[in-house]
Amino acid sequence: MPKLPGVNHLDAVRALEKAGFHVKRQGKHVVMTDGIRIVTVPRHNPIHAITMGTIVRGAGLTVDEFRKLL
Repeated sequence: MPKLPGVNHLDAVRALEKAGFHVKRQGKHVVMTDGIRIVTVPRHNPIHAITMGTIVRGAGLTVDEFRKLL
């Protein structure tokens, strides 16, 4: 899997919204859902590459698909 560099949490939320997710609730983390999957995005910058990769896989996307959405 290609590496995903650290990403700003706001950019990650915008990209996931483009992929069909919407914000369910916010606090120290942003919880997003598409009606089937639930992903949690931490609100710190940057989000580490390993964490971001886990979020992307949990959203059912590939790293390349996510990069196109950024």
